[in-house]
Formats: sequence, C-alpha cells, structure tokens
Amino acid sequence: MIKTVTIVFLCFLWIGCYKPEIQPIPTSITVTGPSEATETQSVPEVSKTEAISESRRNAITNAVEKASPAIVSITVTEVETGYGREFDPFFFRFFAVPTQREVRSMGSGFIISEDGLIVTNEHVASKSAKTIVVTLTDGTDYEAELLGSDELADLALLKIKNPDKKLPFVKFSDSESVMVGEWAIAMGNPFGLFADGQPSVTVGVVSATKRDFRPDPNEPRVYIDMIQTDAAINRGNSGGPLVNSDGEVIGVNTFIFTGGTSSGFVGLGFAIPSERVQKIIKQLEESGNVSLDFDPGMEFTQMTRQLVYQYRLPAIHGLFVTSVNKNGPAYECGIMPGDIIIRIGKDKVGSEMHAWALMREYEEGEEMKVTLVREGNQYEAKMTLRKSVAGR
Repeated sequence: MIKTVTIVFLCFLWIGCYKPEIQPIPTSITVTGPSEATETQSVPEVSKTEAISESRRNAITNAVEKASPAIVSITVTEVETGYGREFDPFFFRFFAVPTQREVRSMGSGFIISEDGLIVTNEHVASKSAKTIVVTLTDGTDYEAELLGSDELADLALLKIKNPDKKLPFVKFSDSESVMVGEWAIAMGNPFGLFADGQPSVTVGVVSATKRDFRPDPNEPRVYIDMIQTDAAINRGNSGGPLVNSDGEVIGVNTFIFTGGTSSGFVGLGFAIPSERVQKIIKQLEESGNVSLDFDPGMEFTQMTRQLVYQYRLPAIHGLFVTSVNKNGPAYECGIMPGDIIIRIGKDKVGSEMHAWALMREYEEGEEMKVTLVREGNQYEAKMTLRKSVAGR
C-alpha cells in the first residue's frame, strides 16, 4: 500500500515539473506553390498624405484638369479713329483733326480642334482687329487670324497660324440637357491675370436656362436662350468656356448683369448655349459669315411713330411687312404687305435684328408660326420654310 502511494506521488511530481516547448505563431503567410518554393506576403501601408491627396480630388478638379490646357488668352490690337483739336494760327481758331491710335484689349477663348480653331466673342475679336495674339497655358504665343465673326450672335472663330504641334482642345456638350442646379465652371482670363500661364477658375451652379434679353434698338446683338450662372464672370472672362463637371463646354461666357448696382459681378453671369455656338461657328468656318438656309420671302422694317401716323396703324411693337415675294413661303401662308408681325414662334418680336435672330433657330423644311395683326385683328400663319423658287 505504501509502495503504491509512493509511485502515484512521484508521477504527479514528474508531471508538475514538465514544461512543453511553445511554438511562436507566424506573423506572415507562407504560400507554397507547385515548385514547393515559399514567399512571404505583407499588407502595404497607405500613407496619410496619399489618402488626403486622393480625398481632395473630385468632379470639379477633374473637369478643370481636363479643360485647362485648351483655354487661351486673347490679346487684340485695334486701330481706333477719333478726333483731336488743332490750332491754326492763320485762321486763329481750333479745328477738329482726325486721329488714329492703337488700342489693346484682352479676352478669353478656347481651342476646339487640334489644328487650332478657337471660339471667342465677337466683342473680343471683331473685323476691326489689326493683330490677334493667343497665349496658351504653357506660355506659348501664336498669331491668329479671324475666320469669321457674327455681331448678331456675338461669336467669332479664330485660327492659329502655322501651329507647330497638335493642340489640346475641348469638346462641346449638349446644352439642351443642362440641368438647373448642376455644377458650372467658368474659365478664362479675368483682368489679364493669364500671365502666369494658368487660366482662372470660378465655380458655381447653373442658375437658370433659356434667359432672353430684349435688345436696345440701337444694339445689334441679340441674346436668346442664355444660360445663367452664379460662377463669377468678370472683365476679361468674355469668350471663355462655361464647363460642366465632365470638362465639356456647355456655353460661352459673354456678359454679366449688374442691375445698376455696380460695374462688377453680382452673381448674374450669362453664357451663349453650346447648341447655338456650334450652329454659328459651323457657318463661320465654311463661309466666314452667317445666313439663313431658307428665304422667308418677305421684307419688313421695325414699327415707328412715323409709320403709325403715316398709315394709321395701331401703336404696337412689331415689324411692318413692306413687301412679299409671290414665289416665297410668306405669300403661300397668307402674309401680305401692311401686316404687322408681333410674334415669331412663342417670342414677341423686339426689333428687326431680333426677328432675324429668332429665325436663325429654324432650318429649311421646318414650320414657323408667325403671329400678325391686320386691320385690328390678330391672325396666326404657319410658314413652311424653303428657298424661294423662280417665277411660275
């Protein structure tokens, strides 16, 4: 009995003294391939700087990066004619003497083809320009020529002379799909700040679309269906693009509305929609000017007090039809000399130039509604647009 107890006691003592060897847990994963070779894979660490840098990128920065290389600064030199006073000692009096001086102005534009076609405003580069120099974002200067301009639409098309490389360019977006409230990015050369080689960028939203501005009878330009934005547009931004978040052009920055409060930006900027821009520049590239692709077959003039008194007409705003071609669309739809056109489509006619601008929205083969007044009664005529034909 004593022997058995002694054996059990010695067994417990041996178990208590035994210390098993503990194997360390591997911190890496061993991958064994078919060739029985092994390699250790570790998880890469992303630095905080890289993470922050990536978080700063968004749709706007991507759009700016995409469109910036195609933005140009435009410097135009014009010869301005004026009059000065010169004293003639023989007659002992002052006479007005014609004088000429060179005037420099700056604006913005953007390249639309790799061979150097540039879109800008007509009031930036017009037919009176003596020299036109464009500056790219890399600081390179090129001389440019005017292919054509249209005062009515306030658009001009330039071409870089002898470009020595393929140039970066931007694409147009469909302005009909523009949504109120979406991002709008204005790019250009405000106040001539382009000297450092980079265009200025301002960001806002599309505030409204299809804004019409009735022109002064003495003002030839007509602005229809304009895009309104609160992206800051200032002097020198004229002719630059209004870009969407895809980096595509939805309009051409043209003017601001101050409401008589100041001469600076107050949150109301306007751009010519890309759909109209593309129609105009296509004709400018082909022929250097813009014309209707149909003949309305009538002539008209703006209503004046003299016409009202002379022909005892109603005192209303509109266009007085002076003649109608018997082989033209106007005659076929019933328009006669003496009628007063008050609407073209849904738009009231503000002036003769405004009427031509409205008719530019139509193409040959389409139907144009004309609202007119005859002997105090209002009528609506539907004109099928086509070119005039020879006498029958």
